[in-house]
Amino acid sequence: MQEPAEYCRAIETYLCKKNEGHLIRIVGPVFEQVSGWAAQGVPLAIAFRGIDRYCERYYAKGPRRRPVRIEFCEADILELFDDWRRAVGVSALAGAEESAEPSKRDSLPAHLDRVIARLTALVGSDRSAAFRERIDAAVRELDTLRASARLARGDARTAIVAKLVALDTTLLDAARAELGDGERAALRSEAESEIAPFAGRMAPDARQKAIDAAFSRLVRDAVRLPHVSLE
Repeated sequence: MQEPAEYCRAIETYLCKKNEGHLIRIVGPVFEQVSGWAAQGVPLAIAFRGIDRYCERYYAKGPRRRPVRIEFCEADILELFDDWRRAVGVSALAGAEESAEPSKRDSLPAHLDRVIARLTALVGSDRSAAFRERIDAAVRELDTLRASARLARGDARTAIVAKLVALDTTLLDAARAELGDGERAALRSEAESEIAPFAGRMAPDARQKAIDAAFSRLVRDAVRLPHVSLE
């Protein structure tokens, strides 16, 4: 597990960059708050993404009036951490109980609309021609599925969801191939570091599965590939 002081310094440095050089020290009660994230095993990358997400909303409201404080970012950080834990199959180190509340099910048409929009942006990216062509083909396939998704029920909806799972696997394979050997190795190392705080109490198979899931998430982030499957 990362030392609390080192963890807080990394958060402090990242937030300083987001605040355009304005440094707000993480001390006192705030130090205890942020140290708690380290104790739970919140990866720094997840904390950074939570800060990014809060700042994006904050900046969208208009001219910035004051520097962002880390306390304001906690809800986003912990929400992303919950998503990450579910994705890679680990539990919080602090022993917090999983919420018994059922997850909100996204509507299939709305999910397809968002995925198509994000994939369309990738078609115009600076990635390789082969990758962009694969993305373009996926967009066309999803457009076809979207036409029937609104009225799909029962077996018809199940069939669409299954196609999304298969397409997601194909695109993730293409994303891995798009990255160079060095970048893949670096992301694998980062995935292992993310899981390291939890590894001691995981069976070998579960640990490897968690590392693979963390690696896949990092690959998605690297190429900006959305989840095509309906989570």
